[in-house]
Amino acid sequence: MDGTLVQRPDRTAMLAALERLVLAESPSFDKARCDACADQVADLFRQRTGVSALRHRRHDRGDHLEIRIGDGAEPIVLLCHHDTVWPEGTLARLPFQVDGDRVRGPGSYDMKAGIVEAAFALEGSSPKRPVVVLSTSDEEIGSASSRALIEETARQAVAVLVLEPAASGGAIKTARKGIADFILEVEGRAAHAGVEPEKGISAIEELAQQVLALKALGDPAAGTTINVGVIDGGTRPNVVAAHARAEIDVRFTRASEAERVVGAINDLQPKLAGARLRVSGGVDRPPMERSAGTIRLAQLAQRLAGEVGFALTETSTGGGSDGNFTAAIGVATLDGLGPDGGGAHADSEHLLIASWLDRTELLRRLIEAL
Repeated sequence: MDGTLVQRPDRTAMLAALERLVLAESPSFDKARCDACADQVADLFRQRTGVSALRHRRHDRGDHLEIRIGDGAEPIVLLCHHDTVWPEGTLARLPFQVDGDRVRGPGSYDMKAGIVEAAFALEGSSPKRPVVVLSTSDEEIGSASSRALIEETARQAVAVLVLEPAASGGAIKTARKGIADFILEVEGRAAHAGVEPEKGISAIEELAQQVLALKALGDPAAGTTINVGVIDGGTRPNVVAAHARAEIDVRFTRASEAERVVGAINDLQPKLAGARLRVSGGVDRPPMERSAGTIRLAQLAQRLAGEVGFALTETSTGGGSDGNFTAAIGVATLDGLGPDGGGAHADSEHLLIASWLDRTELLRRLIEAL
């Protein structure tokens, strides 16, 4: 530590704020509940910063919030989302709980604690430039309705700080894989499997060969993986299958790999004479590559964490976030600034309070340093 006075966030107030957000269950596809949670987020920032949120209203998804603090060019953008993967009623089974240094509850770690962290860090900060907070309602389902807002806001920014939770162990995230999703549909020809199978074209046999071709496109050493996660097809065991279908997940670390694999999938050709293929889908999130700007942000965060009194490491991850979008348009982006913990999207979801408080102070200093 360098002797700089370390401010300690108000643990009790932060826990109370987090409890209010967790109790406002907000499954991504439930607009009414996402909007009710957005109300709580807006109240939190109004109480802590004195600024009222601008509401970007949507008819198809929950509304998105923009909190703009200060005027001027080249703001710092803080990215958050208030939707969760958890269905309404999960609290009855997994209630909000504080147990020593651990907080449990659906959406607590991913990522309502990050929203609270942002509000409390801003309350105690004196930034040299404007700050824009975005809290969106559809991150867990691909950000289709918020992507344009995120990219438009980020293009004006000097840096984007993503309040997604830290990797388990506390590392910040300086790279994320991109994601593409595809559906491969196969049309064959039905026939009686016992009487005249030769008149059929098995869509399942065609799909089996395509699965092997898809797996061959992967390059794990380059960070490119292809997973055929769902398949279905056929009607009865004594009928040559006329239809089959596969859902495909593709992950990649570089845009060049995305271009290669996406092109190859769109160019798939049938293996069996008479079979037909239909491919739909594409890239959902570009990769967040470890750019020079991201490295500079990470180094700054590591120095400031040392001043607060803890070591900060960095890592990459196969999961995506809205930081993928901002990094892909060339804006310096640092992810995983939320608290340490674990169990995202699982019953074991939890965050560590000591880490959360330390990272709130880190975020305050990072905002002031940029």
